Amino acid sequence: METDRSEAEVRTQNPDVRTHTMKIGIYGGTFNPVHYGHLRTAEDVYERLMLDNMLFIPSGKTPFDKPDLARALERFEMVEKAIKGNRHFNISDIETKVRGRSYSVDTIRKLSRTYENADFYFILGIDAFLDLQEWKEPQKLLNMTNLVVISRPGYFFKDISSSPFIKGISQKVLTGLDKDKVTDYSFDITDKHKGHLLKVTGLKISASRIRSLIIKGKSVRYLLPDSVKSYIIAHNLYKK
Repeated sequence: METDRSEAEVRTQNPDVRTHTMKIGIYGGTFNPVHYGHLRTAEDVYERLMLDNMLFIPSGKTPFDKPDLARALERFEMVEKAIKGNRHFNISDIETKVRGRSYSVDTIRKLSRTYENADFYFILGIDAFLDLQEWKEPQKLLNMTNLVVISRPGYFFKDISSSPFIKGISQKVLTGLDKDKVTDYSFDITDKHKGHLLKVTGLKISASRIRSLIIKGKSVRYLLPDSVKSYIIAHNLYKK
């Protein structure tokens, strides 16, 4: 399957790229299916953190799989179609090609070997960040990447104050993010990496809502790209 060239391929053809530290956003998720909320969030983070590239990583088999999860290849192909035409959006099959369960810390380790001269920005919604303690080797994950915690409908930044990974951030800042008085806040999350709290464009679109509409035979127009809608219809996804 054709995808954009990897940074490793670019470095092979152009050794001068080695002198530039690539700022790469890591946007993982089930993308079940990918929709405009995902795409707008990626664009927000890319622009506001002045990244060089945004790498979408559809999950393979995760520790939290649900019965209505489309197959990994199907979700990969939907994301591939959704980002087509955006030069700073790319996709990786690093998790979808894993036979067993995939874990973020292992993914970042592998990416570090491929992108030897890169600074990663690992993107999590508030809801996922609140569960970070339950992930595999969370502290090692934070030691390898910058963390970007983004706003999510129904969740509040003030709730992350109890996290052991957040220290020294005042309730005033967190409340300011919730009330749109603050749009972003950066802090040291480890000795080498930054944490970023971002209030992103609040599109209240959810994959679960899209799946529910499909099951009921309702329209999903304007919730996700037409190319993704056509793929869902062609492959008869989410009907069962």
